[in-house]
Amino acid sequence: MKYLMSSIIKLDYWLEKHEFKGYEPRDALSSKLTPLTFRNLFAERVFQQIILRCPFHIRPLIGMKPRMSIWAMGFLARGYIKLWKTTGDSNWKKKAFYCLDWLINNKSSEYSGACWGINFNYVSRSSKLPKFVPTVVTTSMIGQAFLDGHEAFDDKRYLDVAISSCEFILKDLPRKRYKKGICISYVPYKKSMIHNSNMLAAAFLSRTYSIIKRKELADVARDAMSYSCSCQLQNGGWYYGEESTYHWIDNWHTAYNLDSLRWYILSTGDEKFIPILKRGYNFYKTNFFEKIGKPKYYFNKLYLVDIQCASQAIDTLCFFSEDDPEAISLAIKVANWTIENMQDKSGYFFFRKLRWKTVKIPMLHWGQATMLSALAHLYLKLSNSQ
Repeated sequence: MKYLMSSIIKLDYWLEKHEFKGYEPRDALSSKLTPLTFRNLFAERVFQQIILRCPFHIRPLIGMKPRMSIWAMGFLARGYIKLWKTTGDSNWKKKAFYCLDWLINNKSSEYSGACWGINFNYVSRSSKLPKFVPTVVTTSMIGQAFLDGHEAFDDKRYLDVAISSCEFILKDLPRKRYKKGICISYVPYKKSMIHNSNMLAAAFLSRTYSIIKRKELADVARDAMSYSCSCQLQNGGWYYGEESTYHWIDNWHTAYNLDSLRWYILSTGDEKFIPILKRGYNFYKTNFFEKIGKPKYYFNKLYLVDIQCASQAIDTLCFFSEDDPEAISLAIKVANWTIENMQDKSGYFFFRKLRWKTVKIPMLHWGQATMLSALAHLYLKLSNSQ
């Protein structure tokens, strides 16, 4: 317990010292060299991949500055809420309020409800996502932070924000109907069908439904889960998406799917997907970890080791600990390995470990915020078990 809180305090000190600012893996288009791509999508994609995969910290050399992250503030809020619930320390509570209030003041505008996007331009395999254009992933995860805030502090203002975010999902995001359900689009401006984003939306809608009992939220969540559950592979995993270009299975997106499905079941009482949840969780626990707790990026090979795999694994294992008595011991192994091998003496966590080099770039959402939230979750679970 002491080593865990020591790690959390060091990380929190680093965050405060750096004014909650850092870099992100795919933030290359915020570089001063970006005009050299002449806004060509292929050139931007290549440039982003070069910066993403560069094992050396060249971002300051190409005109990139650390910045605050909308996504990070959502994870930090959830972590600080858990730390306050565990310790009763008002400092954690103040930090949770700060993060939630900051998010309220930094919503994307001109949509049907509260929503958020990343605060830099980003190119994916399929298209370009302009900064501040809201996504269902960012909005659903931040929405969960506001539901945590409502639950912890009994503040209706936070519930109102979450309800407003549901309006964004219901009204502004396209859906595609399939024989076995629907898929909610990743972004408002086109139909982009990805399993983890669809399931994250369903989880958020269903959890909000459990509080306000608005049937439409449960109906849409059920249809979304029906589609993605129908696409579960025989081994228990999911492809990132059904298009051939998206046929990979990684650690944290699998964990997102499992968390989302468990939230849906807990929130609605709909038990028909329990066999799918069990099969998926068994696949996840069996294939994504080495015996020492080192998390694997892909289910069928180890390297590279990414901090997001570690943080999401700890968080998901804690979430499933009520169903699986072995989950906490595995979460502890993952936390121990990550703290020993990927936390700098100054407090922040490294980005990646390659076969030949540790990439020590201080990513913000991707590493610091997700790790604080995950370690806080583990600390909460261990405190409750004593």
